[in-house]
Amino acid sequence: MASTGLHQNLSQQQTLSPQMRQSLNILQANTMELGQLLSQVAEMNPTLEITEEREQLEDSQVADAETDYENLSEFDDYWREDQILMHGTRSHTSDDEERREFLYNSIVAPQTLQQHLVDQLNHAALDDNTYMAAELLIGSINDTGFLEDSIEDIAANSSYPLKQLRSALCLLQRFDPPGVAAENLTESLLLQLQLQGMGGSLESRIVDQHIGDLARHRFSDIARALGVTQESVHDAAEHIATLNPDPGAAFDPTSNPHVSADLELRRNTEGQYYAHLTGDHLPKLQISNHYKDLLAKLSSDPKARKFIKDNIHEGRQIISALGQRQETLLKIGTELVKRQPDFITHGLTKLRPMTMQDIAEAVGVHAATISRAVSGKYILTPHGLMDLRRFFSTGYTTKQGSEISNTGVREAIQQIVSHEDSAKPLSDTAIEKQLKAKGIKVARRTIAKYRDQLGILPSHLRKKHS
Repeated sequence: MASTGLHQNLSQQQTLSPQMRQSLNILQANTMELGQLLSQVAEMNPTLEITEEREQLEDSQVADAETDYENLSEFDDYWREDQILMHGTRSHTSDDEERREFLYNSIVAPQTLQQHLVDQLNHAALDDNTYMAAELLIGSINDTGFLEDSIEDIAANSSYPLKQLRSALCLLQRFDPPGVAAENLTESLLLQLQLQGMGGSLESRIVDQHIGDLARHRFSDIARALGVTQESVHDAAEHIATLNPDPGAAFDPTSNPHVSADLELRRNTEGQYYAHLTGDHLPKLQISNHYKDLLAKLSSDPKARKFIKDNIHEGRQIISALGQRQETLLKIGTELVKRQPDFITHGLTKLRPMTMQDIAEAVGVHAATISRAVSGKYILTPHGLMDLRRFFSTGYTTKQGSEISNTGVREAIQQIVSHEDSAKPLSDTAIEKQLKAKGIKVARRTIAKYRDQLGILPSHLRKKHS
């Protein structure tokens, strides 16, 4: 006979309130999603209104924002405790940490023009000095595809001689997209014509000597000056019109309607970089003064008073959550500037190892909060638009005591393979020895993993027979 009895189970469950869920949605939303979200909540909450100027936060709202921030961190505590209760505790190896960071970094970022150029640079057989000179020039190329400064100014402000920079520039000007790395439109069009084998053509002469007349369609003046027929000038003009005046257009982040920067690295008057929020175009929300006044007049109608009071409270929570999101993003951007000066100057090859836990400790929240805050967010840097998650990776310490990120190690492997003898390609063990000679100690199995991630075949498949 089956026994019967009473059984009591004690369990702890953390549930999210609608307000907390709303705060998390605001924290995780990117700029485009946030704009839509704020417009929706303004339509649903009659006490919220969109204004041209951001309302100065009242003391009570500041207190609410601080409370919400504490609540978010508290939610992270509960989340971490739940993980322990469900899965137990165990020690984390370096491979565990790297897998966790890989999951954090799983969003694919659009490739920028600068990244596209570096990819081609990594496949060129160059000595170290030429590679670094070319990389410096890539950092000076804007999103249009033109050099920000003249080659002479770049040489004057760097340790590279002008001759070496000119040599590196000639290399870059043969890269895709055609016309890239020029100092101006005329030079870019001439480069495109040269790449088409039309260096001495009528088209080149028109671009070089009469681009102003060409823009004004003064074909007869051009024909007379060059001693050719007007018909030939017209035909040449049609061909010139097929050239690309904006080589970087295909990589321009602003041309992608689905991606926009949430943060931007700007320079102050002293030339120092700082993080700047780019949410100027977001709807500005404030509590309607009309409903504030109405609340004071409805003492005789408790239902209407409660309805307005609840909506005002919810509206203030939304405004506080928005302020919290912006503050968290700005703190993350400020930490990036502080921790990654070499990246800002030189690009991805100088990216230092940095985990979300590092930033979480500096900002004062949990790593899970940082993960939510950077999810789907982009930052505009001197080297193009980048997914914020790309900055977070583990790394290695060199013999010299400096740190290099996993990204930097991959770049080093790419450089070593690009300089190898194709008839005698380097094995993973040989690559390990070369990295060790550079002060970077990486296990052979890790090299094999990174090589696969880079799309580099094993040595026996890379061998080319003459």
